[in-house]
Order: sequence, then structure tokens, then C-alpha cells
Amino acid sequence: MKDIFHRLRGALSFSYGQKLFLLATVPLILAVSVISIVVTNQSRDLAEREIAALEAQLIATKREELKNYLSIARTAFVNTYGRAAPDDEAAKLEVSQLLSAILYGQDGYFFVFDYDGNNLVAPRQTYLINRNWTGLEDSSGIPITDELIRIARTGGGYHSFDWPKPSTGETGRMIVYVNGLQDWRWVVGTGIFIDDVQQTVASARAEVESRIAQTSVYIVGIVIVALLGVFLSGLVINIRERRLADVKLKALTQRIIDTQEEERGRVARELHDGISQMLVGVRYALELTKRRFQINDDRVGDSLDKGIIGLGGAIQEVRRISRDLRPGVLDDLGLGPALQSLADDFAQRTDVTCSVETVVFRNRLDQEARIALYRIAQEALTNIERHAAAQNVTISLKGKRSGAHLIITDDGKGMPAQKSQARTSGGLGLRNMQERLEQIGGTLRIRSSTQGTMIEAQVPLTHMLRPEAGSNDDDNQRKSA
Repeated sequence: MKDIFHRLRGALSFSYGQKLFLLATVPLILAVSVISIVVTNQSRDLAEREIAALEAQLIATKREELKNYLSIARTAFVNTYGRAAPDDEAAKLEVSQLLSAILYGQDGYFFVFDYDGNNLVAPRQTYLINRNWTGLEDSSGIPITDELIRIARTGGGYHSFDWPKPSTGETGRMIVYVNGLQDWRWVVGTGIFIDDVQQTVASARAEVESRIAQTSVYIVGIVIVALLGVFLSGLVINIRERRLADVKLKALTQRIIDTQEEERGRVARELHDGISQMLVGVRYALELTKRRFQINDDRVGDSLDKGIIGLGGAIQEVRRISRDLRPGVLDDLGLGPALQSLADDFAQRTDVTCSVETVVFRNRLDQEARIALYRIAQEALTNIERHAAAQNVTISLKGKRSGAHLIITDDGKGMPAQKSQARTSGGLGLRNMQERLEQIGGTLRIRSSTQGTMIEAQVPLTHMLRPEAGSNDDDNQRKSA
């Protein structure tokens, strides 16, 4: 019996290397499992919130589109309605014919009910006309006719229900917008199907699930690689060094993720606030052009010109965003010309005088330093444009014994005292400046008063490349610095 116990104990005993491997891998597996569950749940929750926000935004756009459609139609018959008496059958017939003729898209049309529930206009679904639809409900039990009449009596609004598509006969979710013609006791409205919104939301949700599954595969792969790494490197490296390396790697990974998310958020805001609005304006202008062309309106040229101007503005906005993401002049000509181009664009855009004073560095700054100083100047000009109300801006780039110095001054209204310290500022722009310079060992100083603001960024000599042999310009620059 003792022999069996000793043999079992010997079989269960582990060498030092095995114990070290288990000590490193078991907590790793447990931690990664917990992190995987937490990250998956948080990613799914965040994605659901973003999808819900996307759906609400798309539906809001659809509602605004419906409102504009009805506004355009109302403009077409408002004169007839305004001059007509409550019992003017000729005027009612004229307005009915006008609304019956207005069609858009595959399934878009205008409908009319009276307050008694009788359908008067339904050009794409003529079987509804001259029939009373009081008490009509969709397949989910949502009231249709009665609710539309109630909304019209109160002045107008939106309603959503399931309705068969005129083009295919398939039932889909529809949003309608109605107004009431109180003198005639009419409900005038139009609707639009939101299948595309539902498809977009479903596609986004499927993509999220796919990414979560892909992330799980990546996590499993990372765990396997990490286990192999621990097994192979645990024999030759110190545990303390391994711990420090893991901490630095996690911090770097988190910073990369944060930076990516910040940049994505900025680009998303640029697209939504700029290009999206411009394109919506172009779309409305083109739709108005189409309607005016159909009715031989003399103003068709005006609306087409507006659409062309709006499209040109969208093109310029795309070029600006592309240039802001990565200016080609920075790589091709260097930091000085890039700053001059940035200043010229700023002056042209804001009518603020912007001058640049620089020396010829001849690529003496390495790539990290050039990008950091350019982005700092870009962020500073953005803040000046938004907040400073300045009339004059000066950008100075020079070389000194301590390194490269970038100084940006303006004569604006300054900033609050608590924001003039970059380290304690809650502003994202100042924090980005500070972090960019910290990553390359530089320093940032900000002085602000009611007479203006000065931002001074310094890059150390470690980011100044050695001059090429025989370069007199660089020798002269070094002497003057």
C-alpha cells in the first residue's frame, strides 16, 4: 500500500520548470477567460447601444425626408386650398388629382382620408379608394386609419405600422407623416418603408457578432501563443522582466486602441457634420429639380445650380478631410512647407492673417518629430479657429541648442486659467499635444492671457538627424541655432 502511495505521489510531483510553467499559465488562462467574457459582453453591449443610436438616426432621417415630401406637396396645392370654401368640390377634385399624380421611388405616393375614414386618394393602391377603412389595423393589431385621423385632427405627426408594398405586395414596416386640412376634414399624408433601415441594423448586428467571434478566435490564438512563449522563455528570462514587459505591452496596446478610437470618432464627426449634410442638401435639390422639370417650372435651373454647388462643396470637404488625415506635402517637402500650406489653408478659410517663420531643416528632423510638430500646429490652429476669435497668428519653427522649437502665437481672447496647463486640462486637443510630445521626449508650454495665447513645443536633440557630409547649409544652421 505504501509503495502504491509513493508511486502515486511521485507521478503527481512536478519539476521546478513544470511548477513555473503552471504558475505562469494557470493564472494566464483564468485571466484571459475572464477578460474574454468581460470584453465580449461589454463589446456586445456597446455595439447594441451604437446600433440603437444608428437606427434612431436613420429613422430620424427618414422622418425628416417624409416631412419635406409633404411640405413640397402642400406647397403645390396650398393656393387652391386657401381660396376654396369647405364645400368646394371642384377644388377638392383638383387637389385630389394633383396628389394622385405625385409619385416618387418604387413605393412612394400621397394618400388622403376624410375624417369619417373614407379613402379619397391612393394612386398606387386604387382598391382603397372610395371605401371606408374605419377600424383598420395591421397584422400586429396597430390601429391605422383611426390613429391617422386622430393625429391629423391634432395638427399632424408620425405613425408607424406594417403595410403591404405596392411594388411587391410584401408586408413591410412603414413610417407615415400626415397633416390635417381642417376646413375639408381631410387627412393628407405620405409614407416610406424602412426595410433598408432594418436591413442596415441587421447587417450591423451580424457584423458585430462576426467580430466578436473573430475576437474570440484571436484571443484563443493569443493564449496559445502566450503559453508557448511562457514555456520557451520561462527557462531563460527573469520573471520580473517578463512582468514589466507585459505591463508595457498592455499599456502600449491600450494606447493604440484609444488613439484609433479617437481618430475614428473625429472622422465620423467630420463625415456626419459635413459631407452627410451636404449630400442630403444635394439630394433635396436634385429631387426638387426633378419635380420642377416634370411640371416645366422655370426655376428648374436654380435648383440644379444649388445641387451642383452643394456637390462641389462636398468634394472640397472630402479633399480637406483626406489632407488632414495625412498631408502629402509633409512627406514630400518636409515640415516647413507643410506648415506653410497649413497656414495658407487656415488663412483662406478663416480670413485670419497667419504668417510662418522657419529655417531650412533639410530633413534634419526624424519622421516622428515632423509628424508630432505638424499635428500640434494643426490642433492649435483648429483651437484658434473655434475659440480664440483672433485676427493674427504667427507660427515660428527654429532650431536651438536644446533641439527644435515650434512656437504658435495669436492675439485672441485667450483661454481659462485652468486650461492653460496642458497636464491638467480637460480639453482633448491640449491633452493630445501633451501626449504627442511626451512620446518623443519633448515638452509643451502654454501661456495665455486676455491678449492672446502662446504654445511652445520643443523636440529634443535626440530626434535631430545627423547632417549629411559637406552640407554647408546645415553647418550654418547649427551655428545660428
